[in-house]
Amino acid sequence: MTLSMALLLGGLIAVTIGADALVRGARSLAKAIGLSPLVIGLTVVAFGTSSPEIAVSVRSALEGELGAGLAVGNVIGSNLFNVLVVVGLSAVVAPVLVSRQLVRADVPLLIVASVLVWALASDGTLGLVDGLILVSALVAYTTSVLVTGRRQSQRQPARAVRPTRRRPRDWARDTVFVVGGLALLVVGANWLVSGAVDIARSLGVSELVIGLTIVAAGTSLPELATSAAAGLKREGDLAVGNAIGSCLYNLLGVLGLATLAAPSGLSVARGAINFDFPVMIAVAIACLTVFFTGYRIARWEGWVFLGYYAAYTVYLILKATEHHALGSFTVALWGFVIPLTLLTLGVGVVRQVRRNRRA
Repeated sequence: MTLSMALLLGGLIAVTIGADALVRGARSLAKAIGLSPLVIGLTVVAFGTSSPEIAVSVRSALEGELGAGLAVGNVIGSNLFNVLVVVGLSAVVAPVLVSRQLVRADVPLLIVASVLVWALASDGTLGLVDGLILVSALVAYTTSVLVTGRRQSQRQPARAVRPTRRRPRDWARDTVFVVGGLALLVVGANWLVSGAVDIARSLGVSELVIGLTIVAAGTSLPELATSAAAGLKREGDLAVGNAIGSCLYNLLGVLGLATLAAPSGLSVARGAINFDFPVMIAVAIACLTVFFTGYRIARWEGWVFLGYYAAYTVYLILKATEHHALGSFTVALWGFVIPLTLLTLGVGVVRQVRRNRRA
């Protein structure tokens, strides 16, 4: 057990450091060859902060049936963590202003992607065709945004990005960051998966639950660090955009690549189909509702997000341990807390619609 905990913690540290090194090196190289901030944000930052999820989920998928629950749970759990904890914490630090583009395009796409993955997984398996669909959707989405960004850059030539002059040692340093970061991701993913599976076995907890909680929180540390730094700098839109973009990459890219890597596809637990996927979709819809009310996330809404993540985690623990308090907790959650939140959000949406009509 001690060795498993050491592997788990060591793996989390390795994937976090590796992701940071990869993002630093790749971002610097991208700027050096003249890529625009938009392209860097869509490719380097989004891919870099999702690289721990990619490493862990693909490594888990290679384990076959044993690692399938960990791979799927990692993606669902990471998305819930990104929205409820990363966005929630950013709003608690300071109220966040949300761009209309995020509300009109990216969050609705996140909802569509969540429903798509749920539909593909509803038969209990994500196979080769499903993986190709997800990866193709990611390529189409990224291409669409890149084309739009290029058109906007052409309209504003003054903001065009030019390649920078660099010394050979700068290129060497950034290359070391990229290669070293990738190496740490691979090694860290192996440690993390091995430790998590061993702990799940010893505690009698499923790999799905471990993936939804410990592994998901650990692999989401890059998003948390990036968004927390952006929130402290009062760059709330960047914090929210990073979280939502990473969710899209997780669903389409991470799960798609993990599915393609799995020898015979990824088996999806019935519990994930009936509960965890619907929760993920509900959170994405709630996210759109909150963002729409004044295009602003208030501190109290951030606390609500954090509270719901805590409640979800407690539910998973009570269910996994078959605790006697599970029934009372479920009744309180579904009978009081969730209806009250829905009522509050509904009132906010109605008020926003009325403001828009008056304007």
